[in-house]
Amino acid sequence: MDAKIESIEKNDTWELTYLPWGQKIIDVQWVFKTKLNEKGEIDKHKARLVAKGYKQELDTIRLVVSIATQNSWPIFQLDVKSTFPHGDLQEQVYIEQPSGYVKQGNEEKVYRLNKALHILKQAPRAWYSLVDAYFTK
Repeated sequence: MDAKIESIEKNDTWELTYLPWGQKIIDVQWVFKTKLNEKGEIDKHKARLVAKGYKQELDTIRLVVSIATQNSWPIFQLDVKSTFPHGDLQEQVYIEQPSGYVKQGNEEKVYRLNKALHILKQAPRAWYSLVDAYFTK
């Protein structure tokens, strides 16, 4: 969790502020995953901060894996740290301070996102815009 918060802050993903009148706040939660190596042994433990309420099924990935399997195509996995937090947001999005990382003396404040968090409905669009601009350039 410390590594994830450090990465988020290093990437200027958010700024602490008061919630503007009329704006809604999005709750966040920690999601934990244990990554295994090829021998089935624990390789590492990962923590991800996600916006609550946006559960997305990865139908596209399932479809691509299915097609690759049917055609005996090789499949490679790439684990990129902090992918979505690099995509800039066009909208104003406010989230609660994450559990375990509430700033003392600023408990009433929220974070205004500058960049997308995982599972935020704006995250894929923000990431795609960044990648598209890079390849277009």
